[in-house]
Amino acid sequence: MTDAPPVRVLLADDQSMVREALATLLGLEDDIEVVVQVARGDEVVAAARAYTPDVALLDIEMPGMTGIEAAALLRTACPRVKVVIVTTFGRPGYLRRAMESGAAAFLVKDAPAAQLAEAVRRVLRGERVIDPALAAAALAEGADPLTARERDVLTAVADGSVNAEAAGRLGLSEGTVRNYLSTAIQKTGARNRAEAVRIAREKGWL
Repeated sequence: MTDAPPVRVLLADDQSMVREALATLLGLEDDIEVVVQVARGDEVVAAARAYTPDVALLDIEMPGMTGIEAAALLRTACPRVKVVIVTTFGRPGYLRRAMESGAAAFLVKDAPAAQLAEAVRRVLRGERVIDPALAAAALAEGADPLTARERDVLTAVADGSVNAEAAGRLGLSEGTVRNYLSTAIQKTGARNRAEAVRIAREKGWL
């Protein structure tokens, strides 16, 4: 037995049923306590400041901000908080971006509950925890070929926006947007912008 206080966990997931299920499962562990839950990525940093968790469990796709973006902000705002990305989308590109953002662990949601609890303990000890199958896939996939600007432009046109609309939102000229799109289409091996967006999303580059 130990008298050490339980590991304080922040849980961020926009799907309430999933979030509650994860909170319940973690709550069964004697040495882990979920101290705060949020449903939006842009609420993560404020919640971390208010509740001082040891570990933040973040979903990737959330309103307001992705879990990967929130992880990057946490690294600056609350550097002592360890980040575990827990996602439905086991995409190699997501793994690379999560690690670059400062995440200490990356797990898919269908992993056993015991594995998630153990990941929380391990990151607190300074270890990195990565789903082995996903790590192998990331190595096989290679690096994300897109530049930050190419990702910005693909994201801007993902909703069907024309070049002029994307240019206005990004503060670029139409010609520059067109050039970035052309390069992104070429790098993804796509036939058009819609296919480039789809491929980049499937690989976790967006």
